[in-house]
Amino acid sequence: MDIPATMRAAVLRAPGEPLSIETIPTPRPRANEVLLKVAACGLCHSDLHVLGGAIAFPTPCVLGHEVSGTIVELGPGMLTGELAVGQNVAGAFLMPCGQCKACRAGRDDLCYPFFQLNRLKGVLYDGETRLSDRDGNPIWMYSMGGLAEYCVVPATSVTPIPDNLSPKNTAILGCAAMTAYGAVRRGADLRFGETVAVVATGGVGSMILKLAKVMGARQVIALDVDDDKLTAARTMGATHTVNLLTTNAREAVMEMTDGYGVDVAFEALGRPATWNTALDILADGGRMVPIGLGAGVQSAEVQINRTVRRSQSIIGSYGARTRVDLPAVVDMAARGLIEVDDVVHQVFSLDDVNLGYDKLRAGTMSGRGIVDMSL
Repeated sequence: MDIPATMRAAVLRAPGEPLSIETIPTPRPRANEVLLKVAACGLCHSDLHVLGGAIAFPTPCVLGHEVSGTIVELGPGMLTGELAVGQNVAGAFLMPCGQCKACRAGRDDLCYPFFQLNRLKGVLYDGETRLSDRDGNPIWMYSMGGLAEYCVVPATSVTPIPDNLSPKNTAILGCAAMTAYGAVRRGADLRFGETVAVVATGGVGSMILKLAKVMGARQVIALDVDDDKLTAARTMGATHTVNLLTTNAREAVMEMTDGYGVDVAFEALGRPATWNTALDILADGGRMVPIGLGAGVQSAEVQINRTVRRSQSIIGSYGARTRVDLPAVVDMAARGLIEVDDVVHQVFSLDDVNLGYDKLRAGTMSGRGIVDMSL
């Protein structure tokens, strides 16, 4: 395949500034990496923390950590024979090195080099970024830097997608869906017939609603501050909804669950208030699974005696085990158990990426928004 010398990318020059659409050199893959022609990239709430400077990350950088696209080049020394030029794939935000102690134990979600190199320094596992400006100055990568026409992804972090899935909407499988799967399957270890609440029903929260229903939850309660989001939640698996602005969440959930509370409460926003809500509606012996990342360092209060006496658990969940769980998520989507088309509610061009983030920042985006590189 012909690979152009340059590409367009959305570059963050400094926190607080809008993304600028720039023409920069097309990156090339190195050992055990693939180059994707990006079909689409999801817009995630956690991006806002980097855009606003609440999470420290080097600039200039290219964001975008959930992508779909076509492999156009394989790097040398591929460790897997399952990938080939021309394949459509989904790429995961959590890119395991495959070699550290955590990865060898199957805990891709705890990959030390990913957090120390990519999430802190914006580089891949050789300590270098694949992006630069036209003068050769480095541009750092948040995950694979998917808000661009091409991106380099470690081969450990991509999974082929079958022909029956949208090559664009499958972008959300690598973060929204995989994070939801990790929370439901790994964090909560959800059991058939349990009751579930999801506090905040954005992209990840919407996927949790779907997965909880698919995995046998008897009752799925969606809690949010936006009536439009709650209406959409009904189509994604919620059996009950609660508007947090107009209703006392604890009273409403206790009434819905015959006074018991929910077996599992997922918190998908990363704010102290939503943490408190999730804990307040939890049943005796229940599990609270926080997924949302806070803006910078945030703390939430936990009632020690209630947690101890009621044998409640708080189980943090970040992403999933990419090499096992991303293929599982793709398989569920292929079998119609996860309908990604229902979760993608808004589509933007690369030129309109700032508009997409404005909607996400204002809380007016239900489900997930994506950037379609063909627009």
